[in-house]
Order: sequence, then C-alpha cells, then structure tokens
Amino acid sequence: MTKYILSIDQGTTSSRAILFNEQARIVRVAQQEFTQYFPQDGWVEHDPEEIWQTTVAVVREVIDNSGVVITDIAAVGIANQRETTILWDRHTGEPVYRAIVWQDRRTAEYCEELKNRGLESTVADKTGLLLDPYFSATKVKWILDNVEGVRKRAAAGEIVFGTVDSFLLWRLSAGKSHKTDATNASRTMLFNIYEQQWDAELCEMFNIPMQILPEVEDSSAEFGKVDAGLFGGEIPITGIAGDQQAALIGQCCFEEGMTKSTYGTGCFIIMNTGEQAIKSDNKLLTTVAYRMDGKTVYGIEGSIFTAGAAVQWLRDGLQVIEHAADTEAIASQTGDSAGVYLVPAFTGLGAPYWDPDARGALLGLTRDTGIKEIVTATLEAVCYQTRDLLEAISRDGTTPTVLRVDGGMVNNNWLVQSLADMLDLAVDRPVITETTALGACYLAGLRVGFFDSMAALQSLWQRERRFTPAMKPLKREKLYRGWLDAVSRIRS
Repeated sequence: MTKYILSIDQGTTSSRAILFNEQARIVRVAQQEFTQYFPQDGWVEHDPEEIWQTTVAVVREVIDNSGVVITDIAAVGIANQRETTILWDRHTGEPVYRAIVWQDRRTAEYCEELKNRGLESTVADKTGLLLDPYFSATKVKWILDNVEGVRKRAAAGEIVFGTVDSFLLWRLSAGKSHKTDATNASRTMLFNIYEQQWDAELCEMFNIPMQILPEVEDSSAEFGKVDAGLFGGEIPITGIAGDQQAALIGQCCFEEGMTKSTYGTGCFIIMNTGEQAIKSDNKLLTTVAYRMDGKTVYGIEGSIFTAGAAVQWLRDGLQVIEHAADTEAIASQTGDSAGVYLVPAFTGLGAPYWDPDARGALLGLTRDTGIKEIVTATLEAVCYQTRDLLEAISRDGTTPTVLRVDGGMVNNNWLVQSLADMLDLAVDRPVITETTALGACYLAGLRVGFFDSMAALQSLWQRERRFTPAMKPLKREKLYRGWLDAVSRIRS
C-alpha cells in the first residue's frame, strides 16, 4: 500500500520537495535556492537548467533522507511559479533562452502599444487579465522575436513553450508529456477562461504559433509519469497548479467567498467566486481557481510583486539583516517605523495600480531613522499592499469575513498581527503554512484515490492561531493615508 505523496514546489527563489503522509502531514522537506539574474533595469531571469537541477536535487534529498522506497510514493504533484516563460527544443529539451520571470517588465512598452491600439478589452474579455508584462504572452513573443532563429524553428515545429510546470513535466517524463493545467494556462494571456481553450485570435494578436502550446488538462489529471531512470522507478504525476491556486486548494477554500493570501516572493490574494467569473472594475484579475472533473471554479485575484523579495533585499542587497527571520524581533522591538514608508516597487507596482515603470523608494526619512525603522517599514509595506487589494475587492462588491494566510512570511507573528490591524479583519494561520505544496499534494492524491474527496480534505485543515485586530481605527486610517501618499509620489 502506497503511503506518501511527493510535492514539488518550484518557486521564484527556490525549489522545494515535500513528502506528505496519508494525514497530509509533512514527513520530509528539502529546499535549494537558485540564482536570480537582473541583466537590465526591470529584467528578471532564471536559468532553466538550474531550476531543473535544483528540483532533481531536492527530490533526491527527500527520498534519500526519508528512507522511503519509490513504490511507497503514490503520486507526484507540482506547484510552480506562474507566468514565468520557457521555450525549449522539442527533441532535446534544451532551452533557447533563460526563463523570463513573472516579475520581468521588458515588454512594458509593447503592452502600452497594444493598449493604445484599443486591444486591452479583447484580452480582458477572453482571459480575465490586464494587458501587462506580468503575463506569459508578451514574454513568449519577445523570445520568438529576439533570439536568433527561434521563430523560424517554432514555425517548423521544433520549439515548444511552457510555464515552469510544463518544463518540469517534460523533463520528468523524459520528453513524453507536453501538458499544463487550466490554472497555469489561465495566466498566459493566450487562454480563453470561459471557453477553456487556447484562443486563436489572441495567438494571432501576439504572433505566437499555436503548435508550440501545451495540452491543457484539469488540475487533477493524468499528466504523465516520472521516468524510471531519474529516481529509481516510475511515479504518476497527477496534480498540477500554479502556486497561488495550489495555495487556495491547500487552504481548502472550496466554498464561494473563501479567501487566502500567500506571502512568498510576492503576495497574492485569491477569493473563490464559484462557477461565476466576476469581472473586476478595480484592476483585479479574473482567474481559474481550479478545474476538477471538467468543472471550472473561478477566482478574483490581486497580485503584489514584492513581499518576501523586499526582505530578501534587506538581507542580500542592503545586508542589514543576516536572516529573514531576524525581522520579527527587530519589528517587535521597534514597534513601528516612525513615519518611514518603503514602497517596494523594485519591478513596478502590481494590483491595483499596474504601473510597470514605478520604482521603489524610502520616504519619511529623518536624522533619527535607522536600520530598525527601515526593516519595520519593509514589513509594514506588505500589510499596506494587502489592504490595497482588499479595498479593491470590496469596491468590486465582495468582502471576506476572515482571511487565511500562508507562505514563509506568516511565521512572523508581528507581521500577521499587523495584517489583522491594518485590514481590520481576523486573520487565520493554519498549522501547515506550506499550503502551496499541500495543494499540489491534494490534487495529486485525489486523482489516485489517496484522498477520498474535496469534502474530506476540509477536515484536514487546522487553524494554528487566529489574529484579531487590536489597532485603534484613527491610527489605522492615518497610517494607511500615509501609505497612499507615499505610493502617489513614486508613480511613473
């Protein structure tokens, strides 16, 4: 009898493998960071080979250190950084260019050109997305247009495109599977989320040949098998979802109105809107929350580009902290940022501003400002940006009564309490905060009968702690007004 599900959580700054048991509890974790490349202002790239190598390394580490045999693993699930774009040779698997990361803004001018031609409504009506460099389509076009010979090879059927899940699936299956799931497809700006298929008009608009696109499956489906030569035996790959949708599933937000917010490299809120696709009037995104048994469940999403990445900047860029976890003690000791605001628009601003040309700034500095205030302001910026998203969701006519949070940052008690204070909302932190990997586990496990049903998964979710608002309303609004003023000063 198989006893485990293996989740691959391929994120923006690291690759992780997590082994879950039958109670969906973590048995073993392995993680490796990989290189971030910033070749020009606003450009962000990864090496696909390094993504692959770190993924293989962490899977091997988990298997070796847990003592399990391959036949004990029922299935593999994959959660991945979304929108990040890779083109590779259909026969050899060799990438034609580095992965262009979701944060990358190199196609901002092209997006503006399409907006000026009045094409944004066409994109929004079909995909639920805004015309922005964030999404995959303009990245694909850039590679086709700028890497010598690639467009010609693509037209000849020699090149394929995929988001990171597709690339990993292709490599894991030794080139046998070129597929993705509906959540990842919905983030490419090439997929009609209402018809649930690749859209010929959009592909023509972006000059992308449709033969390079992967086959789209449900989020829980037969995607292929891990090649026996990799880890010593075949394992079915039966769950795939973009990381934010995987976190929604890991948080068991299966009912309409349930909302999760994930704090990793960026911050992403998704509210489950059921079978209804809500079109936002406030620059939020309509997206596929998940697709199971051919039935599509939609979500409304707000995306912040920089959350944990700002803490990483404090550590690696400014070198004012040694470990990300140090921020909790510093902020607790400092109390507040003393009027200092960090607007972390390192690669532009996401929702609800969608300003690719904005750049980060520290404002409100005085002679008394020190490292402690800057660190605290960095955490506060996460809370202010989250409120920006919830304000937009509220203006669209829906408001959550409680927020479920996850991701590495929410182990910081000071941050989560500050979230509750700034949002004036109860915030629930689950026992397992690695809900992205957990969602991939659920999807893979449902397909192979490891878990009985989505309803049965609800009983597995456990709250570790609820944080309730304690800040006085007057202070909350004064701080938030200061944030809005700071943002207005750095808009392009």
